[in-house]
Amino acid sequence: MNAVLCASGQAWPMGASCLTWQGRAGVNFAVYSRHAHRLVVCLFDAQGSTETARFMLPVCSHGVWHGFVAGLGAGQLYGLRAYGPYQPTRGWRFNSAKLLIDPFARALIGDTQHLSRERDYLGPTLPGATVLDAPPDPVDNAARLPKAQVLDWHAEYQAGAAIAPRVSIPLAQTVIYEAHVKGLTQRHPQVPASLRGRYAGLVSAPMLAHYRRLGITTLCLLPVQLSIAEAHLLNKGLSNYWGYNPLAYFVPEPRYASGLFPDDRAEFRYMVNQLHQHGLEVVLDVVYNHSAESDTFGPTLSWRGLDNASWYAVDEAGQYLNFSGCGNSLNLGQPGARQLVLESLHWWVRALGVDGFRFDLATALGRDANVPHAFHATSQLLTAITQDPVLAGLKLIAEPWDVGPNGYQLGQFPAGWQEWNDRFRDTSRAFWLGFSCTRGDLAQRLAGSSDKFEHEGRSPLSSLNLITAHDGLTLTDLTSFSHKHNEANGEDNRDGCDHNFSANAGVEGPTQDATVLGVRADWRRALLTTLLCAQGTPQLLAGDELGHSQKGNNNAYSQDNEITWLDWAGADDALTTFVARLIHLRQAHVALHPTRWCTPAEMVWRNPDGSALSTGDWNDPSAGSLACLIEVAEAAGQVACERWLLMFHAAPDSLSFVLPPGRWLPVLDSAAARVLPAAEWASVMPLSDTCLVSARSIVGLVQSLAP
Repeated sequence: MNAVLCASGQAWPMGASCLTWQGRAGVNFAVYSRHAHRLVVCLFDAQGSTETARFMLPVCSHGVWHGFVAGLGAGQLYGLRAYGPYQPTRGWRFNSAKLLIDPFARALIGDTQHLSRERDYLGPTLPGATVLDAPPDPVDNAARLPKAQVLDWHAEYQAGAAIAPRVSIPLAQTVIYEAHVKGLTQRHPQVPASLRGRYAGLVSAPMLAHYRRLGITTLCLLPVQLSIAEAHLLNKGLSNYWGYNPLAYFVPEPRYASGLFPDDRAEFRYMVNQLHQHGLEVVLDVVYNHSAESDTFGPTLSWRGLDNASWYAVDEAGQYLNFSGCGNSLNLGQPGARQLVLESLHWWVRALGVDGFRFDLATALGRDANVPHAFHATSQLLTAITQDPVLAGLKLIAEPWDVGPNGYQLGQFPAGWQEWNDRFRDTSRAFWLGFSCTRGDLAQRLAGSSDKFEHEGRSPLSSLNLITAHDGLTLTDLTSFSHKHNEANGEDNRDGCDHNFSANAGVEGPTQDATVLGVRADWRRALLTTLLCAQGTPQLLAGDELGHSQKGNNNAYSQDNEITWLDWAGADDALTTFVARLIHLRQAHVALHPTRWCTPAEMVWRNPDGSALSTGDWNDPSAGSLACLIEVAEAAGQVACERWLLMFHAAPDSLSFVLPPGRWLPVLDSAAARVLPAAEWASVMPLSDTCLVSARSIVGLVQSLAP
């Protein structure tokens, strides 16, 4: 191994960057480690198997170790070693025998399959001892660790700039489609076999045709940042299918690459480019609340070895504050971690072309350093993201909770953000599937959840409405199982949520009973109609339009198999058509997607007999029927061109609703799977006086207000 002459270089940008410093071309290294005594860079050959040189970063500026090596360039492989005290009870886990991955690495070369088994300590040997008492492991692990690869950022940004321009779908027209890259196409018979489950398969001709047929505008992809499986899953022969266990925040997940492109980034760009050319956006589900290093017993791969006490939130005894429920919480109140998040977001936008982000357990982003680990909507990181010029105009979506103190923050994120609305999800399920729910509860959610979002200039579109998501039961299972069935996960059905507001219509799971199947079909269409006729921004779970089932598994994170891969051969084409017509109807009529809060005169609620609801009516949990009269224009001060009447009836028998005066065209009936576009309205027989609404259904009538 050779010694390398390393000049002082500069403390920015973080990671390994090709640049010219003092007239010489080379690579600058910058690594955040506030408590390390020294930081060493190890260079490796092109295969990553042999260390060829090493050098110490000569300067530490405000916690950033940095140095410049002339003559190095793109393609160089490297790893890091951090020197300092090994005192776990103080939060320090320095062990120079362990090669570490640069948190800012733009590419990784090498196998990552078994990394969760890497440790920096020797197993506790005394009775009652813990990892905090264990000595460091002296065995060098460089041969087993993947190596970071230096990239030419300028070339990567040029490649990103060549992607077709961003589409920027207005929120009023946005319909989000949440999907898993692999699960979406792995079983699609018309997608070429070499592309199934891959980035390129997601934009194959059959998939583009499906998106166009549905009318969705925005794909929200489950995590595509490189992740690894936890040790307990490896021990069971399972994997972390969802990908919520991130290791490399700048690196596209290689499992979804086909190998038919020059590199994984090129295939990812191809996917984004094709989506843009076909008028679609791509939003990424990103996980900045925790890392793949897990809890105290987990692997040492990067942050833990570089500066455990700075990168992670720890208590006075060196134990992790587990706000994520995944073993650790990144300390996003400290500057190094904030910079990691921002630089990662910039990379995915500038180098890879994405259009927005959905932040997993986003309360973590607001846990600030000013009041240690307490949530603030004006935290430094949330403020930086909201004001960042690179991120301006992108879709920013928060999952507004984590499992830490005061973790539930629905409605508390800044203007410009959207938030997953679990109140909409649970209320809609409760109303249709027979759980306690008042008409006031349902009306509040249908009207954009103003109790949560009508403040500080936010619009009803801030509410991201959903009935189902990757985390939970599919729509088919929600209406087929009263209980979760997670036995395949190997945890004796203890994992996953126990309170799903699900129902089975009298039979648990699959059945051939026509009556049961009819009730379930009614429920599904009513829930989908609720989603797509409510104020807010709708999100559809991929596969719900096909009737996909996960066999009652509501926590299928470890199921990389036919439980989670969409069953295209068994798709319910009639349901797909119904969903597509609903989406197109929503997008065509402002009453179904208003951009502002409706006044009491624009959105009027009525009993089935046409009377106004009393306080008792609003709060009666046993009443499952109400009507909503909507007359809203595109903008305040304009005159509406049509009036809509939506009638919601959850009871098991049909009911006659009294209509407001005038001629009403029945254009929507969820029980009959009937949705008519405006072009077909002329052939509809108008109604007056009353309308019979079937059990478990929504009926929509429209009245023209044109002079």
